[in-house]
Amino acid sequence: MPYVNIRIAGFLSREQKQKIAEEITDTLERIAHKPKSYTYIAFDELPNENWAIAGKLLGEE
Repeated sequence: MPYVNIRIAGFLSREQKQKIAEEITDTLERIAHKPKSYTYIAFDELPNENWAIAGKLLGEE
């Protein structure tokens, strides 16, 4: 059973999550031959202030 955890800085709309879930599920079915009903996807949306790149929090100039 595939379990996919997506961590993203910022937030997605319900429509964006739906499209991403469809694309990932379709890809796992097509390439890995996993039935769609077996695929679980979780979205972790984190505020930009919880992500840092090169020592700077996202959103800092």
